[in-house]
Amino acid sequence: MLNRLYVGNLPYSTTEEELREAFSAFGTVLSSTIIVDRESGRSKGFGFVEMSTEEEATAAMNAMNNADFGGRTLRVDKARPRVDRPSRRDRGDW
Repeated sequence: MLNRLYVGNLPYSTTEEELREAFSAFGTVLSSTIIVDRESGRSKGFGFVEMSTEEEATAAMNAMNNADFGGRTLRVDKARPRVDRPSRRDRGDW
């Protein structure tokens, strides 16, 4: 988990391949994921990149945080562990 990065403020048109390519300059990218809205399929403007080592992840984070990417300033940080939340249906919001 120490080698997984949160990448925020992505241009909505960014593809997973473009994200992978941008971070591959700092080491081996094991995975790149853009988070999309379930209903519209449109990017939510953030994603995750998993590097092969913690050192590569740190180098990528230091270089890419506040960097210009497609006209937007990226926010890159260590990803927090995923927390399972109840679905909206379980909370009675429907």
